[in-house]
Amino acid sequence: MQVINDFFNWLNGIVWGVPMIILILGTGLYLQIRLGFMPILRIPQGFRMIWGSRTAGTRAEGEISPFAALMTALSATVGTGNIAGVATAIAVGGPGALFWMWMTAFVGMATKYAEVVVAVKYREVDDKGEHAGGPMYAIRNGLGKRWGWLAGAFAIFGGLAGFGIGNMVQANGISSAMENAFGIQPWVTGVVLMVLTGAVVLGGIKRIGAVAEKLVPAMCIGYIICTGVVLITFADQIPAAFDLIFTHAFTPISAAGGFVGATVMMAIQRGVARGIFSNEAGLGTAGIAQAAGTTSNAVYSGLIGMMGTFIDTIIVCTMTGLAIIVSGVWTSGASGAVLTSASFEAAMPGVGKYLLAISLAVFAFTTILGWAYYGEKCWEYLLGTASEKPFRILWILCVPVGAVTSLDFAWLVADTLNALMAIPNLISLLLLTPVVVALTREYFANGGAEGEEGRKSAARTRG
Repeated sequence: MQVINDFFNWLNGIVWGVPMIILILGTGLYLQIRLGFMPILRIPQGFRMIWGSRTAGTRAEGEISPFAALMTALSATVGTGNIAGVATAIAVGGPGALFWMWMTAFVGMATKYAEVVVAVKYREVDDKGEHAGGPMYAIRNGLGKRWGWLAGAFAIFGGLAGFGIGNMVQANGISSAMENAFGIQPWVTGVVLMVLTGAVVLGGIKRIGAVAEKLVPAMCIGYIICTGVVLITFADQIPAAFDLIFTHAFTPISAAGGFVGATVMMAIQRGVARGIFSNEAGLGTAGIAQAAGTTSNAVYSGLIGMMGTFIDTIIVCTMTGLAIIVSGVWTSGASGAVLTSASFEAAMPGVGKYLLAISLAVFAFTTILGWAYYGEKCWEYLLGTASEKPFRILWILCVPVGAVTSLDFAWLVADTLNALMAIPNLISLLLLTPVVVALTREYFANGGAEGEEGRKSAARTRG
């Protein structure tokens, strides 16, 4: 067992190491340049499109609205990484890590955009009449059958990783938070989670999307309000916090209190790795959700999908990071969710830890829902639609197991597989870049009529 553990520790160090960071950032920067930095320049338009995407256009095809698809993707990304991941990055890499998370998000917007564009462009309709897409379909239909092995590799990595990082690890995080904050036994949390997960997951993407489009905006707004209270309480420290972030993004930071000090490379590595872990830009997962969205144009879906990276990292992760820095707890020596909880407690004594526990629980629960769909589509690609019901049942049964089991090794394996998903996805994006660029130019040359205008027309018709 020790040999296996050592192997995965070694492999994890490689797949989340400097070469992978360079590959992910390099791909994102390359796509930004090829797209003329369109994803960054179109951020205001992206927000307008999110609001308008709640209904489908007259020629749109899909199972859920693009808005619901985005919320499903966000349900999987806005999770423990936004609370514990950000805190860990700052605890190890210092405040400068937050700057590198921002950089990861800005280049990652191009990656996320391209992922969604090719996912929708090359999606299929399965034998149950539902749309299926993602990197595996983009590889097979975009690059040809000779690349089938690469598509299969992505599906295997995603299908296995989901049970760990998207299911049992999340359930364990919820049960731990509930036990520490409220004294609720893990098995009780596990049973409740199993029932709630089953009620949603057994209904497929339509029910997941319906829950996500209501729950995800509410949880994001609620969390932003809580972190906003921390920022208001320590408002006088905000200028100093930004000074720390920008200064120590490029210069080492010495030890202070329980903080042991950090090099610039530690800030970069932790910031980039946690940023990728949080927003999943480069992993290809968002395309799986967006492929189910009702749309008549792949670029329209891509413009909406890329905003998930902005919301996840630039908004939610930034609020977490600033709360930790302005409250001064980042030098305490604590890490993970404990560090974020300390920032809440500093601003809201006696209440903060409970609010953080609830936030963590809701974030993790939505991750279970989002990853349920990702895993289902990966196994559907490998085994066909007959795997749908067995997968959903197995997914539900794994939830209580995760809630009551120590998952250090499972986390290690799942985290490794999660990173391995990026390799086939990034290869396909680089090879399909000409397609993405051509579709983008065509869309804007036509004034975006097939996407936005189609929905506006539909809305006027309904009115």
